[in-house]
Amino acid sequence: MYAKSPEHYIRAFLLLLKDVQELFDYIEPADANLPCFSYRIHALLMRTCIEVEANCRAILSENRYDKVGWWNMEDYKKIDKSHRLSSYRVRFPLWDGERGDRMPYSSWDSNGKLQWYDAYNKTKHDRLESFGAANFEHLTDAICGLVAVLAAQFHTEDFAIVDHIICDGPTEFEAVVGDYFQVKFPTDWPDADRYDFDWQALMQESDDPFQNFDYGS
Repeated sequence: MYAKSPEHYIRAFLLLLKDVQELFDYIEPADANLPCFSYRIHALLMRTCIEVEANCRAILSENRYDKVGWWNMEDYKKIDKSHRLSSYRVRFPLWDGERGDRMPYSSWDSNGKLQWYDAYNKTKHDRLESFGAANFEHLTDAICGLVAVLAAQFHTEDFAIVDHIICDGPTEFEAVVGDYFQVKFPTDWPDADRYDFDWQALMQESDDPFQNFDYGS
């Protein structure tokens, strides 16, 4: 239930992460700065949401989803069933205020919209009238959304040899791709969706022990 060629998506994320961290040199990660908006933030919001779409589309494509026509967030939302994105919490390691922890997909629990993705669409199609929506809050929510999608696919693997930094903080959060953000993985999987993992037995049962998730059914 993940995209093939993961390095392709990891490299794009790491480049984006570097640019977001550079933005933090000018805009302090803080509650007080959430309303800030600019062309630089707008550009990063566009790139981040495009990466979210690319990852979601790749997951669906690899798992038998073959809808004809244009795909949108209603299609990508199907991934919540398999990856539990609405339960992911993402933490900024340095944040001044109370918004350092985010649950970027939590609105899916109540069938609500993703405000950061809605801001992306508004400012993409009508930047003049909606420019203020390309703000620091929506950008930071979006980057957390991308972190959650990557963590849901690849856990903490970034497919590179790195020296891992031990961060202070609650032990239930784990460092993920890029060794910058920390994620608290979902613990609310329904019993019906849980399974035992015996790799030795799985290897003997099939030449391809990895099962697809049939989004088309």
